[in-house]
Amino acid sequence: MRRKASILAAVAVVALALAPAFAEARRGGGFSSGSRGARTYQAPPPTSTAPGGATQMQRTQAAPTAATAGAATAGTAAAGAAAARTGMRGGLMGGLLGAGLFGMFLGAGLFGGLGGFASILGLLLQVALIGGVIWLVMRMIRGRREATAGGPPNAYARDMQQGVGPRPMTGGTMGAPRGAMPAAAEPEVATQPLQIVESDYQEFEQNLHAVNDAWTRQDLEALRRLSTPEMTNYFANDLKDLRARGWTNATSGTQLLAGDLSEAWQENGQHFATVAMRYSIVDVTTDAAGKVVEGDATAPQTVTELLTYTRFPGEAWRLSAIQQTA
Repeated sequence: MRRKASILAAVAVVALALAPAFAEARRGGGFSSGSRGARTYQAPPPTSTAPGGATQMQRTQAAPTAATAGAATAGTAAAGAAAARTGMRGGLMGGLLGAGLFGMFLGAGLFGGLGGFASILGLLLQVALIGGVIWLVMRMIRGRREATAGGPPNAYARDMQQGVGPRPMTGGTMGAPRGAMPAAAEPEVATQPLQIVESDYQEFEQNLHAVNDAWTRQDLEALRRLSTPEMTNYFANDLKDLRARGWTNATSGTQLLAGDLSEAWQENGQHFATVAMRYSIVDVTTDAAGKVVEGDATAPQTVTELLTYTRFPGEAWRLSAIQQTA
């Protein structure tokens, strides 16, 4: 019985250690992903719907402009230093937990393995081993995420050579306006303000519904019509990750609660609009046996995101980026 409890404790510790590595199951994975043209590395202005603004892009294929390259590089260095500090603290904590588990397996109790010089050497060895395993797992997961951001699946490669532009959501409550990276930076791109009208707001809301529905059906062809090739690539890989875990994510009952425009502009003949949306949605993830592992089928949750849409004149709007609120 004691050995069984020890094994269960070990499994729990491993699960807690790896939990942050797994993304949320809902469409977009809870990441800030995609591109906003020349403004990809600029924070969209806050709105009444999203007063805290948005988090920076975690997955993007956009190269930084000359004006943002320096700031982005500094931010990456700071993030790396913070990650190193976090990794050191995590490794030490993992070593302490590992030492306790090791002691439990030997019958010495949770902290029984920490006494004596030999035990201290054993602790240091365990710190190194457990820290190395966690680092390797995190590196593999991060590498896979970065690799998937490198380019679209072959089925969608042709879209990379085409214009971008999405499809509809209906009758909106959208309000009026309130007022990881490649080394080489692209030249600064001139942008001009763009006027957004009521029909655009309706199209943005229609796209929100349509993308969520296509995600639930795992309909990549529909997602390709509704989003840019880059976003379709992220959706395809997120669905692949869910299938690898034996999970299925389904959403229903999407209802827009509030929305307003953050900014809209045009560059090189291409239109962009970033809008804040707060909506309710039933979001449930089940395993292969149909058991709910995330969400609640009876309780809608409220989500706030900043969504960027893009098009060329005469085309429909397509989803170009999803950013989580800060």
